[in-house]
Amino acid sequence: NYNITFTNESLSMLLTLTFFLLLIYFVTKKGGGKSVPNAWQSLVELFHNFVLNLVNEQIGGLSGNVQQKFYPCIFLTFTFLLFRNPQGMIPYSFTVTSHFLLTLALSFSQIIGITIVGFQRHGLHFFSFSLPAGVPLPLAPFLVLLELIPHCFRALSSGIRLFANMMAGHSSVKILSGFAWTMLLFYNLSYLIGDLGPFFFVLALTGMELGVAISQAHVSTISICIYLNDATNLH
Repeated sequence: NYNITFTNESLSMLLTLTFFLLLIYFVTKKGGGKSVPNAWQSLVELFHNFVLNLVNEQIGGLSGNVQQKFYPCIFLTFTFLLFRNPQGMIPYSFTVTSHFLLTLALSFSQIIGITIVGFQRHGLHFFSFSLPAGVPLPLAPFLVLLELIPHCFRALSSGIRLFANMMAGHSSVKILSGFAWTMLLFYNLSYLIGDLGPFFFVLALTGMELGVAISQAHVSTISICIYLNDATNLH
């Protein structure tokens, strides 16, 4: 017997996929490719150029064709996080990236894929990235082991970073918003008009958390590019 459960995560990611597909539809079917792009096409081109510049800046020593092989995965990760993280700021919505298992699965799959790319390009020479030049041969196995441990922990640290930022920020906004709402119900209207400090504080915190949610997409994308650069160029 198969238990197919439609969870909040499934609904949330389905909504994100629907929004992204609609965005692509309006770009490709509603004036895509025009010499004067419409608003939808300009938005997608902005995302495309932003991620492409990150790939070109962070992953060096590769031809354009090789970099383009990595680009779809990096662009997909960026757009997923860019749409998913701020979506959790909508009332009664669900923040997928505040679940540690999902962020951990995302980061582990990326690190495993990057490690496979490193072995495909360099074979066993891939281990040389963890071995400084001039190290005595008897110490080489220990140094390689010591350097491989942080490499493996990259997956854990990336997942924790995204999870912790989303969970802490969204929880703070929710708690303080609930406190402000309690004050609204407890005190009369004249008090709130005279003292709107809590309202503006929650508003500022919401804006800051929205910026953090968007910046996490940028940070995660840069991290992937740096790890890919280490795997392909061994530094």
